[in-house]
Amino acid sequence: MSPRDNLNVSLSDLHALIKEMGSRAERALHDAVASLKNGDIALAQNIVADDIQVNELENKVLELGAKTIATQQPVAKDMRNIIIAFRIASDLERMADLAVDIAKVTIRINGQSLMKPLVDIPRMAELAGLMIQESMLSYMSEDVELAYKMAQTDDEVDHLYSQMLRELFVFMLENPQTINQGMLLCFVGRYLERIADHATNIGENVVYLVKGKRPDLNA
Repeated sequence: MSPRDNLNVSLSDLHALIKEMGSRAERALHDAVASLKNGDIALAQNIVADDIQVNELENKVLELGAKTIATQQPVAKDMRNIIIAFRIASDLERMADLAVDIAKVTIRINGQSLMKPLVDIPRMAELAGLMIQESMLSYMSEDVELAYKMAQTDDEVDHLYSQMLRELFVFMLENPQTINQGMLLCFVGRYLERIADHATNIGENVVYLVKGKRPDLNA
């Protein structure tokens, strides 16, 4: 096998690891919000326990990337590809951690009835999940237009987060006994907003990979 073929195999393996991390992060997000909506503590505990698998995948990305740099000395776009893989793996690991944080809120609420029906949180989670999907597709296909599209979706998530905070603060002022749970739900909104931000980070990295310049999609 030629040096070029060896490098292509390594890059393909990195892509496969990143794709698996994306799938696991998206699943963790979906399950975390489902656990909150349904008060499913067992599901929440499973999400917390499974987080180690995402961490192990990130370590594999770092190890493979470092080995590729050391043994194959990539340059130009190939080198950017490896650096971007490191950055994307870090963003996906943080997404999975934030999904764990949502699951921990489910555990802390401990089966109590929710203070109000969840509306904005599931919608934010749906958009954030879509952004994870699109970030992975953008990365795998080097689709710059899709990377920029995620910035618009991120704005929708930010709007829903602000709307949710206003509603929860009014609800807590009118019903002080709901303050503890209300603050936990505010945290969930923040976690979802951060997941969307990490997805836009991936979009920025895709643009950098393709064009060599990094835009600010979170502006």
